Amino acid sequence: MRFLPVNLTNMLVELNDLEETLALFASLQADPVAGVQELIPAAKTILIRFRPDRITAKTLADAIAARDLSNKPAQSGQLVEIPVNYDGEDLHEVAELTGLSVADVIRRHSESEYKVAFCGFAPGFGYLVDGDPALHVPRRQNPRTRIPAGSVALAGVFSGIYPQESPGGWQIIGTTPIAMWDIDRNPPALLQPGYRVRFRDMRKSGTRVHIQAPQRKDVARLVESPAHFKVRSALLPALFQDYGRFGHAGQGISTSGALDRHAFNAVNRIVGNPANTPALELTLGSFSFATTSDAVIALAGAQCSISVRSANRQVMAFNTYQPITLRAGDEVTIGYPKRGVRTYLAVRGGFAVLPVLDSASRDTLAMIGPEPVVTGDSIALKNDEHGLLKISPDVKPAFELPRTHDIVTLDIALGPRADWFSQSARRLLTSQLWKVTPQSSRVGVRLAGEVALERKDNTELPSEGMVAGAIQVPHNGQPVLFLRDHPLTGGYPVIATVAEYHLDLAAQIPINASIRFRAVNI
Repeated sequence: MRFLPVNLTNMLVELNDLEETLALFASLQADPVAGVQELIPAAKTILIRFRPDRITAKTLADAIAARDLSNKPAQSGQLVEIPVNYDGEDLHEVAELTGLSVADVIRRHSESEYKVAFCGFAPGFGYLVDGDPALHVPRRQNPRTRIPAGSVALAGVFSGIYPQESPGGWQIIGTTPIAMWDIDRNPPALLQPGYRVRFRDMRKSGTRVHIQAPQRKDVARLVESPAHFKVRSALLPALFQDYGRFGHAGQGISTSGALDRHAFNAVNRIVGNPANTPALELTLGSFSFATTSDAVIALAGAQCSISVRSANRQVMAFNTYQPITLRAGDEVTIGYPKRGVRTYLAVRGGFAVLPVLDSASRDTLAMIGPEPVVTGDSIALKNDEHGLLKISPDVKPAFELPRTHDIVTLDIALGPRADWFSQSARRLLTSQLWKVTPQSSRVGVRLAGEVALERKDNTELPSEGMVAGAIQVPHNGQPVLFLRDHPLTGGYPVIATVAEYHLDLAAQIPINASIRFRAVNI
């Protein structure tokens, strides 16, 4: 058993095998350690989130080391059959990697019986083990930015099914029409730890798979209210955000939430809302709306121009970090940011938005939460007077927002998998500039450096828990800095983790800016 520090609030416990991991997980669930907030089991590790004000890392490690791992957790034994159309774009590559024919790959996959070891990566994603060893293949050298929902895939010793469209590095061998995750189902995840799974070749029944995208709900129908903002234009969808949803790791759901927490808190203080009142997160500004009622709004975060045109066509200019009084019929236009990426829009009394799993945050990887707000939508206003505070016009930004082509320094702590990289790669991480690429999103910031990071250990890393701020390095050596919509688990080594106090800054770094990592003793 090894204890690998991740940051001040997370620790990775490494065990010998999956059986030990599941035994420790069962023990910690049956007899929790005071101060532990969340457990994320994986193949050979458990990521433990804890409160350092209640328990130190050493005390926690000592308590875990004393656990008895001889008891095996009970399995449900329930069998789930998954129909598959074996038409995956990596099917022929898997055949080459294994030395088998395509027909043999299909036969071995569909004749095996799998067990759900644990859930992670995304809601409804089950890691399936006990398949045919001949089908053990490495992840792709370069992860895809988009894998369709229903994709059946292989990676290392695992087989799995992508519940929704997402990035990923597994080898795709087929597709299924079965929904792995349905928020209206109880439980929402079709696959649960301990279930048995068999794949059925749909060609034998003469049918084919047709994956249909879920229908988008009209935001205006979620909550009816005569007071609302009518969205005139939105360059990119706006997302409702709050602190995020906690305690759902067992279903494969990460916390998500506002990327720039300071700006989110600030915008609510400016209009006098209680803490954690949902706000709209605007990416790259370029958003306009008209109001049907009087309101007080504010914007915080990325520095955008703000103009208000009244019914008599008089136009007034405003700045971020100040309260703005609107009258019915006013039109608000928010420009492209001069600095930063994400701006938060709050209205006094709050938006009338319905929470999903106790949070109004939109998780873009899990596709959980209120629907994105686009051109033509109506956003209902809650106008709640309960708990309102005095308007605060003196709130200031927490840091200077970066511009395109700036160099931004982020503090990092090396590990938990820094030892998987050569000494020169560890030096290169902090000595080289890393450019932010256009492929970045709320899931993570994809970086590009002149020289790729070299791994000294090229074996497959069993999937393990991830945290916001983790710097994961796929086989191509170009890092990905995970933000708050990160996958719950991942299978590429994390060379370092950005300090939690720099996560807000990381979320505001624009495309084509550069990052310099600075190793510190966090």
